[in-house]
Amino acid sequence: MMKKLSSALALLVLAAAPLYASAADTMVKLPIAGAMGANDAQQRLDVGVKFYFADQPTPKVQTKITSDRTSLRTNGFGKSTEKACNWVFLSAMLSLQKRAQELGADGVVNIVSNFNDKEMASQTEFECADGAIMAGVAFKADFVRFAK
Repeated sequence: MMKKLSSALALLVLAAAPLYASAADTMVKLPIAGAMGANDAQQRLDVGVKFYFADQPTPKVQTKITSDRTSLRTNGFGKSTEKACNWVFLSAMLSLQKRAQELGADGVVNIVSNFNDKEMASQTEFECADGAIMAGVAFKADFVRFAK
């Protein structure tokens, strides 16, 4: 009985291997404006924390508190690339917001996509890893307090 179970398990693993091999991420660039317009992002992000991508002009920075990163994935199975990526974009933004609130920061600046430590800076687009099963967004940013 145990030998049959082991054989069945081995066959299952071998049968599933091509799925994992073909599940490589495809990097896609999507508009930040589109992601901010989806999933009630504008309403879910705290107005007390302002976000600035890449080299967007910001108010005068009084103090740079720290730099940090976030990397999140979401289930992309059965979802369009845009839908899955916009959802995980919002999750990553909420993660940056939470970190800013913990630090007492009122701004998150220099936000750049940073998937697998490959930086992509843009004021208008973010990068998303779109796979067969998962979608992922990774950001790197600076947390600041603006001058009053």
